[in-house]
Amino acid sequence: MEILIDVPALERGLPGTLTVPASARGIVAFAHGSGSSRLSPRNRYVAEVLQQRGIATLLFDLLTPQEDRDPEARFDIPLLTERLLAATDWLARQDAVSALPLGYFGASTGAAAALEAAAAPGSRVAAVVSRGGRPDLARAGLLEAVAAPTLLIVGGFDDVVIGLNRKAMARMRCENELVIVPGATHLFEEPGTLAQAAGHAADWFARWFG
Repeated sequence: MEILIDVPALERGLPGTLTVPASARGIVAFAHGSGSSRLSPRNRYVAEVLQQRGIATLLFDLLTPQEDRDPEARFDIPLLTERLLAATDWLARQDAVSALPLGYFGASTGAAAALEAAAAPGSRVAAVVSRGGRPDLARAGLLEAVAAPTLLIVGGFDDVVIGLNRKAMARMRCENELVIVPGATHLFEEPGTLAQAAGHAADWFARWFG
Protein backbone atom coordinates (compact mmCIF):
# COMPACT_ATOMS: atom_id res chain seq x y z
CA MET A 1 0.00 0.00 0.00
CA GLU A 2 1.62 3.26 -1.11
CA ILE A 3 0.63 6.28 0.94
CA LEU A 4 1.63 9.92 1.26
CA ILE A 5 2.67 11.15 4.67
CA ASP A 6 1.31 14.57 5.52
CA VAL A 7 4.29 16.83 6.25
CA PRO A 8 2.96 20.35 6.92
CA ALA A 9 6.20 22.02 5.76
CA LEU A 10 5.92 20.55 2.26
CA GLU A 11 3.51 21.27 -0.57
CA ARG A 12 3.56 17.56 -1.38
CA GLY A 13 3.72 14.73 1.11
CA LEU A 14 6.61 12.32 1.44
CA PRO A 15 5.94 8.90 -0.14
CA GLY A 16 5.95 5.87 2.09
CA THR A 17 4.62 2.38 2.63
CA LEU A 18 2.61 1.43 5.70
CA THR A 19 2.21 -2.31 6.26
CA VAL A 20 -0.02 -3.58 9.06
CA PRO A 21 -0.11 -7.35 9.73
CA ALA A 22 -3.12 -8.96 11.37
CA SER A 23 -3.28 -8.44 15.14
CA ALA A 24 -0.29 -6.10 15.06
CA ARG A 25 1.50 -5.74 18.40
CA GLY A 26 3.26 -2.46 17.59
CA ILE A 27 4.35 -0.07 14.83
CA VAL A 28 7.93 0.79 13.82
CA ALA A 29 8.81 3.86 11.75
CA PHE A 30 12.07 3.58 9.79
CA ALA A 31 14.58 6.40 9.40
CA HIS A 32 16.94 5.62 6.53
CA GLY A 33 20.52 6.77 6.21
CA SER A 34 22.30 9.23 3.95
CA GLY A 35 21.69 8.61 0.25
CA SER A 36 19.03 5.99 0.94
CA SER A 37 15.24 5.98 0.73
CA ARG A 38 12.11 4.01 1.59
CA LEU A 39 13.26 1.54 -1.09
CA SER A 40 16.43 0.57 0.80
CA PRO A 41 16.71 -3.21 0.35
CA ARG A 42 18.25 -3.58 3.81
CA ASN A 43 15.50 -1.66 5.60
CA ARG A 44 12.85 -3.44 3.54
CA TYR A 45 14.31 -6.77 4.59
CA VAL A 46 14.27 -5.77 8.26
CA ALA A 47 10.70 -4.53 7.84
CA GLU A 48 9.63 -7.89 6.45
CA VAL A 49 11.18 -9.68 9.42
CA LEU A 50 9.29 -7.37 11.80
CA GLN A 51 6.05 -7.92 9.91
CA GLN A 52 6.49 -11.68 10.29
CA ARG A 53 6.69 -11.08 14.04
CA GLY A 54 3.38 -9.19 13.99
CA ILE A 55 4.85 -5.67 13.95
CA ALA A 56 3.53 -2.99 11.60
CA THR A 57 6.07 -0.92 9.69
CA LEU A 58 6.30 2.48 8.04
CA LEU A 59 9.01 3.01 5.41
CA PHE A 60 9.09 6.53 4.00
CA ASP A 61 11.41 9.06 2.36
CA LEU A 62 12.77 11.59 4.80
CA LEU A 63 13.83 13.90 1.96
CA THR A 64 12.36 15.02 -1.35
CA PRO A 65 14.30 14.03 -4.50
CA GLN A 66 15.63 17.59 -4.79
CA GLU A 67 16.76 17.64 -1.15
CA ASP A 68 18.41 14.25 -1.52
CA ARG A 69 20.74 15.69 -4.16
CA ASP A 70 22.09 18.13 -1.55
CA PRO A 71 24.88 16.55 0.57
CA GLU A 72 24.17 19.02 3.37
CA ALA A 73 20.51 17.99 3.58
CA ARG A 74 21.50 14.33 3.83
CA PHE A 75 23.40 15.13 7.01
CA ASP A 76 20.93 17.69 8.36
CA ILE A 77 19.94 15.76 11.47
CA PRO A 78 17.47 18.41 12.74
CA LEU A 79 15.68 18.28 9.37
CA LEU A 80 15.58 14.47 9.36
CA THR A 81 14.27 14.54 12.93
CA GLU A 82 11.56 17.02 11.98
CA ARG A 83 10.42 14.74 9.17
CA LEU A 84 10.38 11.68 11.43
CA LEU A 85 8.30 13.57 13.99
CA ALA A 86 5.90 14.62 11.22
CA ALA A 87 5.54 10.96 10.22
CA THR A 88 4.93 10.11 13.88
CA ASP A 89 2.13 12.68 14.03
CA TRP A 90 0.70 11.17 10.84
CA LEU A 91 0.73 7.69 12.39
CA ALA A 92 -1.11 9.03 15.44
CA ARG A 93 -3.99 9.96 13.11
CA GLN A 94 -4.25 6.53 11.48
CA ASP A 95 -6.92 4.40 13.14
CA ALA A 96 -5.20 1.13 12.23
CA VAL A 97 -2.06 1.92 14.24
CA SER A 98 -2.70 4.94 16.46
CA ALA A 99 -3.19 2.85 19.61
CA LEU A 100 -0.16 0.61 19.04
CA PRO A 101 3.17 0.94 20.87
CA LEU A 102 5.60 2.94 18.73
CA GLY A 103 9.22 2.20 17.88
CA TYR A 104 11.90 3.75 15.69
CA PHE A 105 14.46 1.90 13.58
CA GLY A 106 17.30 4.11 12.39
CA ALA A 107 20.17 3.28 10.05
CA SER A 108 23.36 5.33 9.68
CA THR A 109 22.44 9.04 9.96
CA GLY A 110 18.82 8.01 10.44
CA ALA A 111 19.77 6.59 13.83
CA ALA A 112 20.64 10.08 15.08
CA ALA A 113 17.28 11.34 13.85
CA ALA A 114 15.49 8.43 15.53
CA LEU A 115 17.15 9.17 18.85
CA GLU A 116 16.52 12.90 18.60
CA ALA A 117 12.86 12.21 17.83
CA ALA A 118 12.67 9.81 20.78
CA ALA A 119 14.03 12.61 22.98
CA ALA A 120 11.26 15.03 21.97
CA PRO A 121 9.05 16.29 24.83
CA GLY A 122 6.04 14.05 25.33
CA SER A 123 7.50 11.28 23.20
CA ARG A 124 5.55 8.01 23.35
CA VAL A 125 8.31 5.95 21.77
CA ALA A 126 8.58 2.57 23.48
CA ALA A 127 11.84 1.35 21.90
CA VAL A 128 14.58 2.39 19.48
CA VAL A 129 16.91 0.25 17.37
CA SER A 130 19.97 1.56 15.51
CA ARG A 131 21.67 -0.48 12.76
CA GLY A 132 25.13 0.68 11.77
CA GLY A 133 24.01 3.97 13.21
CA ARG A 134 25.64 7.28 14.00
CA PRO A 135 24.07 8.16 17.35
CA ASP A 136 27.07 10.42 17.96
CA LEU A 137 25.56 12.88 15.45
CA ALA A 138 22.64 13.66 17.78
CA ARG A 139 22.78 17.20 19.11
CA ALA A 140 24.16 17.99 22.55
CA GLY A 141 21.89 16.98 25.41
CA LEU A 142 19.47 14.91 23.33
CA LEU A 143 21.02 11.48 23.79
CA GLU A 144 20.82 12.10 27.52
CA ALA A 145 17.09 12.89 27.16
CA VAL A 146 16.13 9.61 25.46
CA ALA A 147 13.97 7.51 27.78
CA ALA A 148 13.10 4.68 25.39
CA PRO A 149 15.17 1.47 25.69
CA THR A 150 17.71 1.57 22.87
CA LEU A 151 19.51 -1.23 21.04
CA LEU A 152 22.63 -0.36 19.03
CA ILE A 153 23.60 -2.95 16.39
CA VAL A 154 27.02 -2.62 14.74
CA GLY A 155 29.04 -4.84 12.44
CA GLY A 156 32.09 -6.49 13.94
CA PHE A 157 34.33 -5.08 11.18
CA ASP A 158 32.91 -1.56 11.50
CA ASP A 159 35.62 -0.48 13.94
CA VAL A 160 35.15 3.29 13.79
CA VAL A 161 31.37 3.07 14.20
CA ILE A 162 31.76 0.63 17.11
CA GLY A 163 33.83 3.27 18.88
CA LEU A 164 31.32 6.03 18.11
CA ASN A 165 28.47 3.88 19.43
CA ARG A 166 30.33 3.14 22.65
CA LYS A 167 30.88 6.85 23.20
CA ALA A 168 27.20 7.53 22.56
CA MET A 169 26.20 4.83 25.06
CA ALA A 170 28.27 6.56 27.72
CA ARG A 171 26.07 9.62 27.28
CA MET A 172 22.74 7.76 27.38
CA ARG A 173 20.74 7.34 30.58
CA CYS A 174 18.04 5.02 29.26
CA GLU A 175 18.36 1.26 29.23
CA ASN A 176 20.66 0.50 26.32
CA GLU A 177 22.59 -2.37 24.81
CA LEU A 178 25.25 -2.79 22.13
CA VAL A 179 25.16 -5.88 19.91
CA ILE A 180 28.12 -6.52 17.63
CA VAL A 181 27.38 -8.83 14.69
CA PRO A 182 30.52 -10.86 13.92
CA GLY A 183 31.87 -10.64 10.39
CA ALA A 184 29.67 -7.72 9.35
CA THR A 185 30.85 -4.49 7.77
CA HIS A 186 28.95 -1.19 7.87
CA LEU A 187 26.18 -2.19 5.43
CA PHE A 188 25.75 -5.78 6.69
CA GLU A 189 26.28 -7.11 3.16
CA GLU A 190 27.99 -10.33 4.27
CA PRO A 191 25.88 -13.53 4.10
CA GLY A 192 23.67 -13.98 7.15
CA THR A 193 24.70 -10.77 8.91
CA LEU A 194 21.63 -8.72 8.04
CA ALA A 195 19.41 -11.60 9.14
CA GLN A 196 21.15 -11.55 12.51
CA ALA A 197 20.67 -7.79 12.82
CA ALA A 198 16.99 -8.08 11.87
CA GLY A 199 16.49 -10.85 14.41
CA HIS A 200 18.02 -8.75 17.18
CA ALA A 201 15.80 -5.81 16.20
CA ALA A 202 12.65 -7.93 16.17
CA ASP A 203 13.47 -9.39 19.58
CA TRP A 204 14.07 -5.92 21.01
CA PHE A 205 10.82 -4.45 19.75
CA ALA A 206 8.84 -7.54 20.79
CA ARG A 207 10.33 -7.30 24.27
CA TRP A 208 9.44 -3.66 24.83
CA PHE A 209 6.12 -3.66 22.99
CA GLY A 210 4.97 -6.32 25.48
